[in-house]
This record gives sequence, C-alpha cells and structure tokens, in this order.
Amino acid sequence: MSPPDQQPEQGWDESGSLEALRELVTTGARVNHVVARRAGISDTELVTLEHLGREQIGPAEVARRLEVSTAAATGIVDRLVARGHVERRPHAADRRRTELVLTESGRGEVVGHLMPMFIALDRLDRSFTADERALVERYLRGAIEAFEQVLEPKDS
Repeated sequence: MSPPDQQPEQGWDESGSLEALRELVTTGARVNHVVARRAGISDTELVTLEHLGREQIGPAEVARRLEVSTAAATGIVDRLVARGHVERRPHAADRRRTELVLTESGRGEVVGHLMPMFIALDRLDRSFTADERALVERYLRGAIEAFEQVLEPKDS
C-alpha cells in the first residue's frame, strides 16, 4: 500500500482488496504446481485436464489454449492418454477431427487433490448473503477482465 503522503504511480494504489487478489493469484499458481507434482504430471498436463473437465476439445484447441505448438500439444495428449486420463475419440459431427474426452481417472486426478479446497470454498461462499456473493462475483469478473488485458492487449 502507498504511504498516505504519496500519490499512487500511474493509477496504482494497492488497497487491501488488491493485495488479497494478488496473493490469491500467487497462491492459485502454487496450488496448480503442487497438485501437478502430487499427481505425477506436468503443470501443462494439469491445465489440459482442467480444460477437458469443462468441455470436450480437440488437440488443436489444446495447443491454442496452452499457447504451444501442435506437436507439443500432441505430446501432452499422448502422455495423458498413456496414463489413462484422456481418451481420443472421433468427433461426432466431423469424423476427420478428434475429440479428447476426460476419463474418470483423469477427473479423479484433478478433483481428488482439489476437493478439500472446493469444500472450503463452498463453505466460505455459503457464509455470504446473496447480495454479498453478487458483489464478490462482480469484483472477480472485473478482475478477470483486467487479467485479459495482459493476455490479449488492446491496440492503443
């Protein structure tokens, strides 16, 4: 936080909420690394499992989301398939394409390590009123938009 007699530089004044958000981001990155290590997979393999836990995508989309080459994405997928965490299946609408499907083993690898955190977060979430949750959600969605300015910078 800036001392009271100093002006924030370029519109940046680290309030308690901004400091907590920064700590959350740092801790979240550590959680991913620790979970990947415990599961015996790489950080990128864990991120791939997380993506597949939300939706079925193909290897090319894995490459795009991880910002790696298609060859690197193929290696990641190959390792996850070899471990039994992911299956390759023909795409339902376009047989020339491949879909990646998260197996129960893959889901268990992610969820099993993260369940204590999910339970604690659910307990915290339930401790807020509906209005408080709406305010927290508004703040977090705004933070996501701020992060996306780094991921996809706008031309000035």
